[in-house]
Amino acid sequence: MSERVAVRKTYKLFIGGKFPRSESGRSYIVQDSNVVLASRKDARDAVVAARAAVKGWAGATAYNRGQILYRVAEMLEGRREQFIALGVPAAEVDAAIDRWVWYAGWSDKLPQVYGGANPVAGPYFNLSAPEPTGVVAVVAPEAPALLGLVSVIAPAIVTGNTVVVAASPAQPLPAVALAEVLATSDLPGGVVNLLTGRITETVPTLAAHMDVNAIDLTGVSDAELAAELEVKAAENLKRVLRPAAADHDWFADPGVGRMTVLLETKTVWHPKGV
Repeated sequence: MSERVAVRKTYKLFIGGKFPRSESGRSYIVQDSNVVLASRKDARDAVVAARAAVKGWAGATAYNRGQILYRVAEMLEGRREQFIALGVPAAEVDAAIDRWVWYAGWSDKLPQVYGGANPVAGPYFNLSAPEPTGVVAVVAPEAPALLGLVSVIAPAIVTGNTVVVAASPAQPLPAVALAEVLATSDLPGGVVNLLTGRITETVPTLAAHMDVNAIDLTGVSDAELAAELEVKAAENLKRVLRPAAADHDWFADPGVGRMTVLLETKTVWHPKGV
């Protein structure tokens, strides 16, 4: 009898809550697995899915969004050994699980901390409330592949934004495995969309896309590419987050900065009754 040949797993894209193949039909091999090389068309499809999900996700209660993020943590805990088998250190997997829980806890507290009644001169109520920016494109950091990815996705979606994420080209397996977790975690389709492959091919499309409201360039280490993306983003006045990721400690307390930078503040006036 001939020796059996194992079936090599093919990791697909994650767009609109589904796992489509790239329209280009391209892939590359990482750790004996096939990983899709996303195209510019795939990036545009991901933006369409993210935009379609904005209304429902932003309109959900903060408590409900927190429940779903906590469910992601539960599902990730159940797949802990799978991520360790992919080469993710156990301490990083545990930190990623805890990061989902941490952001879940902020979901219904952030509006109270960063919104409220403002003192004004006159017989009026003046109220400010944070609202999501909309569709956010995110370039995930190269390392740590799982914790870094969670640390840029969770703060964007907990406040009601939807995201299109360009995963680490060198370490995509934790990202595509996380997509499988998200697909079974009650997260509505289109809230998180994941692209694998070359960021030089997909991210310029996202930066120039007129239906993307903000872009997080955390994973862009090339200063020339980052500057080019900022120019493209300026076309429709996208909000650009360009932190110094090289020396960032992803295991440290994340703070609230990544949540608040992707929020708009809506202020309303209302006359006081007599």
